[in-house]
Amino acid sequence: MTSSDSMTVFDRALVRRRRDRAVAEFTDHSFLFEEIADRLADRLEDVLRPFPLALDVGCHDGAMGRALTGRKGIERLVACDLSPAFARAAHGPGGPAVAADEEFLPFAPGSFDLAVSNLSLHWVNDLPGALVQIRQALKPDGFFCAAMLGGQTLIELRRCLYEAEMEVAGGISPRVSPFAEIKDAGGLLQRAGFALPVVDSDTITVTYSDAFALMRELRGMGETNAVLARRKVPATRGLLFDAARRYAELYAEPDGRIPVTFEVLYLAGWSPHESQQQPLKPGSGQVPLGDALKGGGIH
Repeated sequence: MTSSDSMTVFDRALVRRRRDRAVAEFTDHSFLFEEIADRLADRLEDVLRPFPLALDVGCHDGAMGRALTGRKGIERLVACDLSPAFARAAHGPGGPAVAADEEFLPFAPGSFDLAVSNLSLHWVNDLPGALVQIRQALKPDGFFCAAMLGGQTLIELRRCLYEAEMEVAGGISPRVSPFAEIKDAGGLLQRAGFALPVVDSDTITVTYSDAFALMRELRGMGETNAVLARRKVPATRGLLFDAARRYAELYAEPDGRIPVTFEVLYLAGWSPHESQQQPLKPGSGQVPLGDALKGGGIH
């Protein structure tokens, strides 16, 4: 499978290099990955079945694998990441780790009972294609559960950089990567062929001393801008200081710290199987809609 030019938003080679660079000090900046891994693992507890063989797509340093240790009957977990350095960091006694691109997964069809992904898929160019490959790697009636950053993520920083660049440079370039919107996520799962898709979201607010502390954190996460259309020269000192000033003026809390929004989208779906519940065919209902609405409306 290949990504069309119209889908090429991110410089994937740059994403890989920035993840490789982040490995050495990642534990100092991995709080969000650890938190979301725990939340995904807790969500899996609601699924009343074991998953002997699991796949962690975009594993980073293995936070998801650690959160799943001893849970859900997982006997072996295969971890993969675009970054070879992260794949090496994630390798543990639970199973192998491989360097693999989410857009070109190297796994045979019908291999896994479970596929999880923790804050990695928002860097994929061909997200529908990647989801198709994940679904194909699952056994029939296999389960997929993922978290990815959503459209409200870093909304404050995006606004301040936009306004500062308009003021300082008289124009704008992408300074913060685009993120998927929740209204689109369910459709992506359906397009990829998942059955019984479910999508919801959380908003996590974190505070920092100033905008420069936030930028250092994003660099440490390996989450800095990798949009192909970005301006290739680094942001000027004047631009960054102006953006930081605006951030403080617009958003600072009484103690002087600035809030940062991370919207997390949760996606879940099943690889199709004949045993699964099927939607009724149109017109097959036994009670006329008019009768159902009598006596007080919809509750």
